[in-house]
Amino acid sequence: MRISAKARPHTELPEYDPACHSTGIVHIGIGAFHKAHQAVYTDTALSIGGDWRIIGVSLRSPDVAAALNPQDGRYLLITRDESGDTARMIASIDHVLVAHEDPEAVIAAIADPATRIVTITVTEKGYGIDRGTSTLDLTHPAIAHDLRSDVPVGLIGFLVAGLARRQTPLTILSCDNLPENGHITRRLVIDFARHRDPALGEWIGANVRFPSSMVDRITPATTEKTLGDAAAMSGFIDLAAVETEPFTQWVIEDDFAAGRPAWDKAGAVFVGDVAPYEKMKLRLLNGTHSLLAYAGFMAGHRTIAEAVRSPNLRRLAERQMIAAAATLPPVPGIDLAAYRDELLARFSNAAIAHQTYQIAMDGTEKLPQRIFAPMADSRDPEAFCFTIAAWMRYCLGRDDEGRAYALRDPQEVQIATLLAGTDGDAGRIHDALAGLFPPQDAPVRNTIVRLLTQMLKDGMARTIADPARKDA
Repeated sequence: MRISAKARPHTELPEYDPACHSTGIVHIGIGAFHKAHQAVYTDTALSIGGDWRIIGVSLRSPDVAAALNPQDGRYLLITRDESGDTARMIASIDHVLVAHEDPEAVIAAIADPATRIVTITVTEKGYGIDRGTSTLDLTHPAIAHDLRSDVPVGLIGFLVAGLARRQTPLTILSCDNLPENGHITRRLVIDFARHRDPALGEWIGANVRFPSSMVDRITPATTEKTLGDAAAMSGFIDLAAVETEPFTQWVIEDDFAAGRPAWDKAGAVFVGDVAPYEKMKLRLLNGTHSLLAYAGFMAGHRTIAEAVRSPNLRRLAERQMIAAAATLPPVPGIDLAAYRDELLARFSNAAIAHQTYQIAMDGTEKLPQRIFAPMADSRDPEAFCFTIAAWMRYCLGRDDEGRAYALRDPQEVQIATLLAGTDGDAGRIHDALAGLFPPQDAPVRNTIVRLLTQMLKDGMARTIADPARKDA
C-alpha cells in the first residue's frame, strides 16, 4: 500500500503477524463479497492461531490480483451504517492467482497438501448446472471445454484437475446462493471426474468432504467513493478496498476432512444441517432482493435503500416475504418475524449504495430458487407474481423512458431471440419467457400477464402504486 500524506489513519490493524502464518485455504472466485465475508472470518481466526491464510483465485479478471498482490494481499474493509463508518485492515489473503494467466499454478495450489480447504464464491452461473436435473450440464461452455482439454477454464474443471494430483483429503466448501450447495458441488465434481476417470470419482467420493454453508452480508460493488474513503480513513492508497454493512452471518455444516480455522470463534455457526438456514436466506433475503431490484430499477430507484423506502414497493416486499416465510420449516434459533423486520432494516441502510442494477443480473440463474421454488410451496402463489412480471418487463432491455441497458444474464441472447416478434404484448412476452422456468397454472399466468400489461401501459412506478388494478 502507498501511504497518502494527506490521509488520517483511523484503521483497526490485524492482531497477528501475517508472516508467521502460512496458507491453508484456496478461495476460488475472489471478489468483493469474499473480501467482506470469508476473508474477514479467517482474519479473525488467524489472530487465534493456525496456518490458514488464503490463496485467492480469479477465474477471469486480473483486476483483483493487480490490486491485491502489490499490497501483499492486504486491503481495507469499510463497514458502513447511518451512524458512521469504520475501517479495518484485513491480512488473511496471501496472494491472488489469475486462472487464465497461470492455470498450472491454480491446479498446483489445489493439489498442494498444505491446502486443506477450498472455498468458493463464483455465483450460481459458475457451476455448470443442468437446472432441470441439478446435475452436470454437459453443454455448458466451461464444462464442455474442460472435459476435452487438459487446461481447464471453469470451476469444476479446476477442482477435478487439482484433486487428480492429491493424495490427501480435502474439504471443498461452497459459499454460493444455491440450495444444498455442498451436495450440488459434490455431485458435479464427482460426475465430472467420472467422465475423465471413474477411479478418480471413487477416490473423491471417499476422501473429499463437501459441507454446505449459508452466507449473508450485503456487499455493494467497490466505487471511487469506496477508494477515496479508504484513503481518508486509513492513511493508505488502497486499490483493493471494499465496503459492507455491519451485519454478517455464516452457517456451516460441520463436516471437514482435514481441520478448519477457528471460524466459530469469529462468529460462524456450525450445525448438522444447513438446509433450513439456506432456504430461509434464499427465499426471504434473496427473493426480496430480486423483487426490489427488478421493480426498483424499472421505477427509477438506483439503490435497494431507495427502493425499500418507497412505501408501496415495501408493501409488495412484505407480502412476498410473509408468503415465503410460510413455506419454511422451523429454523433453529430464528424468529422469522424478527428476521423479516431485520432484513427490511438492513435493506433500508442508506449508507450502503447497493445498486438495483447490480442485483438484477443473472436472473435466469437466481429466480428458480429465490422465487419459483417458494411459489411452488406457497398457499399464496400470486404473492410472487409481481417479481416475475417485473423480471419479464426488465428483460425487454429498455426502461420506461426508452433507455437501453444490458441484461447481464447468461441467457441474454436466448432471451432476445425468444422476445423477437412479441411486439410488446404481455401475453406473448410471458409465453415466450415462461419456458425458461417451471410451468405455472392458469390463475398465476393470468396474474403475471395482467401485471405485465399494466407495467407496459402505465409504467412501473404507477403499477407499484396500484398493482391490484384490473382494467390495465
